[in-house]
Amino acid sequence: MKSLLILLATLGVARADFALRDGDTLAFLGDSITAARGYTKVVEHYTLMRFPECKVRFINAGQGGDTANGCLARLDRDVFARGATVVTVAFGINDIGWGTKADDEHKKLYLDGIRSIIARCKEKKVRPIICSPAITAEAPDTAERGYLQTMTDEGLALARSLGAETIDLQRGMRAVQRRVLDHNRNAKPADQARLHVKDGIHLDDLGQVAMAYAMLKGLGAPEDVSSAILDAATAKAEAKDCTVSGIEAKDGGIAFTRLDTGLPLNLGPFTGLQYRWVPMPDGINRYQLCVKNLPPGEYQITVDGRAIGKENAGSLARGVNIASKTANGFEPGGPWDAQSCVVKEFVDARDKLWMGGHFQETLLASAGDAIPKEVAKQDEALVALQRAAAKPRPYRFIITPAK
Repeated sequence: MKSLLILLATLGVARADFALRDGDTLAFLGDSITAARGYTKVVEHYTLMRFPECKVRFINAGQGGDTANGCLARLDRDVFARGATVVTVAFGINDIGWGTKADDEHKKLYLDGIRSIIARCKEKKVRPIICSPAITAEAPDTAERGYLQTMTDEGLALARSLGAETIDLQRGMRAVQRRVLDHNRNAKPADQARLHVKDGIHLDDLGQVAMAYAMLKGLGAPEDVSSAILDAATAKAEAKDCTVSGIEAKDGGIAFTRLDTGLPLNLGPFTGLQYRWVPMPDGINRYQLCVKNLPPGEYQITVDGRAIGKENAGSLARGVNIASKTANGFEPGGPWDAQSCVVKEFVDARDKLWMGGHFQETLLASAGDAIPKEVAKQDEALVALQRAAAKPRPYRFIITPAK
């Protein structure tokens, strides 16, 4: 709990609103951690689900081994020429050669690179968001005082002085890391969690989710998706970011229809295992249901024919986060969970399509532009599918005494 509070206090909500706007194209600029296409897909997936009316495009502009200074040679090709209106910038690891070049000369190159990126973005009317890089596997207490953190702190301060927005990914991720380490101290080797692969630099799946969460909080992702509060005795409702209609008594319980403006993010079966470390449920995914004045007892919750589990009258009266609630851990819960699973597949498909097109253009350029043109066409179709799959629709809730 202490680590969770540290995480939430560290990240907070840096903005009053979400950083991405309708019509934006976001380019993720970075090194191999960005090129791995992990955290970037989670940010894309979240935005589709949570802000379905906000048409945002996403570009991966990661390149293995790159630095803040080295990326200047490809900004036009990989960011500006692709229509970016906003760019997140996450460098630092390679800038100091994984720690082997942690000196004033390389720090100056890093800071000069940050300064130049911001200047070039302003010339092109692109909004830069300068980030610290992902954490390494270094012990968090020493890393907090280490060269990488202090250097990128200077980079963040420089960026703010130049009018750019910033996100401290390192400290956001470090709070997750502390929770993982606390668990690992008392866990058997087979039960220990990891954020990194063996090199201690590159992230595994959990590390990418932690980085995505830190970035989303830095972008201003709100804690609440929506909430519906119903009174079973009066058949009245209060709703925030959703509408509730068709309330009626039903077999000793209550039924109603809920239509949301946005939906929670779910990453597929076993997502909850990651939530032990990355506090998405409370941090960005509160999809609340509260039903007051039900008679005492246990109740089955069914939504559009999908059983999502049971709750007693007391917990329903206090309110439950049903974002990832499921009656079967091997399957999605409510229809919003199933919708998110569909969107995730389309995000993955778009990512694979883009990577195939990227290989075609960079490795087989002499073959002509027929395939790249077809890739662009199919990308448009996949974006349309993503948005259609993420669109909220009315859900019919039935809450009746459990048998």
